[in-house]
Amino acid sequence: MAATNKTDLLSIHEKEYSKLSELIASVDSNYALLKDEDGTSIKDIVAHRAHWIALFLGWYTDGQAGKTVYFPAEGYKWNELTRYNTHLRATQADMDWNDAKTALQSAFDTLSAFIKRHSDRDLYGGPMKGANNDWTPGRWAEAAGPSHFRSAAKYIRARLRASQNG
Repeated sequence: MAATNKTDLLSIHEKEYSKLSELIASVDSNYALLKDEDGTSIKDIVAHRAHWIALFLGWYTDGQAGKTVYFPAEGYKWNELTRYNTHLRATQADMDWNDAKTALQSAFDTLSAFIKRHSDRDLYGGPMKGANNDWTPGRWAEAAGPSHFRSAAKYIRARLRASQNG
């Protein structure tokens, strides 16, 4: 169930990141770079999560400034996420495992600060400006942070299980 207030959002944000960071710490740097059958590595997943937090923060900032908010990014529609993520992986191709982990930690810290400096009203008092839907900034923050942390952990656990069974 989605958080509905700042306290719950911060709690789930910290809880899911803690689980993911503990899991990440167990991943060997060479294994983190190995591609799966879809051409995706654990490093790619971690770097992707850091990027999406930055996207959310950009959406929020642009909406607050009255600028056009491009979802998910300028030149892309939601039904083009595969194309967008392929482009993202290409732009992050030179990123190594340590860079990806550092980017995720930085994104987590930035999102934590964002949550802490906003009130319940800011986060859950109404739709996020520029989003053109009913989601609040808090709901968007949860999607960009804790929900993505959970899905990344699920992917990493599956990859680690596969490596032990294969």
